[in-house]
Amino acid sequence: MLCKDKITGIFCLIDDILKGINHKEDVRRQVSDSEIILTSIISATSFYGNHNSAIKFVKQYGFIPNMLDKSRFNRRLHKIGGLLYELFEIISSYFKDICCELQYIIDSFPVAVCQNIRIGRSKIVKGKQWRGYTASMHTYFYGVKVQLVTTKSGIPFAFHFTPGKVGDVKALQKILTKLSPESTLYADSAYTDYAQEDNALKNYGIRIKTQRKSNSKRPDTNLQTIEKLKMRKRIEVAISDIKKLFSRTIHAVTINGFLIKLTLFIFGLQLNKMTN
Repeated sequence: MLCKDKITGIFCLIDDILKGINHKEDVRRQVSDSEIILTSIISATSFYGNHNSAIKFVKQYGFIPNMLDKSRFNRRLHKIGGLLYELFEIISSYFKDICCELQYIIDSFPVAVCQNIRIGRSKIVKGKQWRGYTASMHTYFYGVKVQLVTTKSGIPFAFHFTPGKVGDVKALQKILTKLSPESTLYADSAYTDYAQEDNALKNYGIRIKTQRKSNSKRPDTNLQTIEKLKMRKRIEVAISDIKKLFSRTIHAVTINGFLIKLTLFIFGLQLNKMTN
């Protein structure tokens, strides 16, 4: 549960950024987009994504006494879904510039839209491209794969959604453009692509350090193996922290609504860790 000071701090941060990018709203609105976003962040971090509980909370404790009802709140939230991702990226860029962060870790994790037995009845997504395989758990899933990048301290820095079937290596290219030159990106063996490693160093100045398999053409020394395992543990903790925010099932009617909720879980963890 977010404390009062942290809720106030998050609201001020979001509101200042929206003013800074000249975000325009209808002057007749009684509830601003900043208040909608704050309530959605509270929902993701404190109520397992339950918007109705977050609405009751901000009303009961006087944070936003005139907050909209659930139906109108959801419509407003869907209209600013793209703005949530933009805010996440702006805050990430601030962090990168202020802290001069040069070490990052990437990993992916699956988020199923339904149980495998219900794939044929899924209304959120349809098609074989959404069926993926999780090698670490030896299981198939039907849904979205989240490509997550964190700092070395475990703060979410960037993310990207792909259909479950898309391989990790294919998603790596979209992440590289978000990092600064001379950065180092740690990854597990699923991201192994020697050509892409060479291209990232040559064109972006980014060194990709993937965990090597026993038959790798570019084997690691013992010290390199220990270094990569140590960094990997940090992102595993961050992924675990995100999953702790999930309810048993993520309720959504459309894929857009589903991705908005996933964005809020990641964005909420970023704000929570940065305001500690």
